[in-house]
Amino acid sequence: MTLLELRTARVRYGPLEALHGVSLAAPGPGLTVLLGRNGSGRTTVLRALAGTVALSGGAVVWDGTDVTRLPAHERARRGLCFVPDRRAVFGTLTVRENLELAHAGGDFSPALDAYPELRPLLGRRAGTLSGGEQRMLALSRALLAGARVVLVDEPAQGMSPTVASRTYDLLRDLPACVVVAEQRLPPGVGGRGDRAAVVYELRRGEVAFAGEAGELPAGGHTTSPA
Repeated sequence: MTLLELRTARVRYGPLEALHGVSLAAPGPGLTVLLGRNGSGRTTVLRALAGTVALSGGAVVWDGTDVTRLPAHERARRGLCFVPDRRAVFGTLTVRENLELAHAGGDFSPALDAYPELRPLLGRRAGTLSGGEQRMLALSRALLAGARVVLVDEPAQGMSPTVASRTYDLLRDLPACVVVAEQRLPPGVGGRGDRAAVVYELRRGEVAFAGEAGELPAGGHTTSPA
């Protein structure tokens, strides 16, 4: 089992503190959902786990080892894949070339099985795709990476409801620790038992809720608008 943790993590952007001592644990295999409105700190949590922002306090712990000072490329080398909400594909390369980069062996058929919508687009430059198509491509690359930890910021952004539902089925079935950031709890992610998602809701850089998806009230939020 993989376990990725933040322990009383603090992150500053200049004079502003974005995370105020956030602690959370994401088990794997399994799905952890970070909920929060814009400015809540959910994207910063992903970046802190990925190593693309530095902590000003606290620690990042991976399988019991403190990796706080480990740079992002070393975390990637150890099996962490981060899919940001923007610039997640190589826009000047074709869809095929993007997929080939994700799998040196050249067999990217699992990605096309997951997202057959990409098959007729293999020769297109990624930068010319729609937002939803780019998300499919970015996630396809993550599926091919064989990562131990997968971090995704708004995975279903720009997708149709059908493709979004398929995307969450794919993420939930990965043999990895999967952490996603969303504004609201995605449909179909609730439930209890072995497949229940772990949910953390952030508000103003602090954890406002921690528990299973099925424990959230209707609407997928525990807090009122600021």
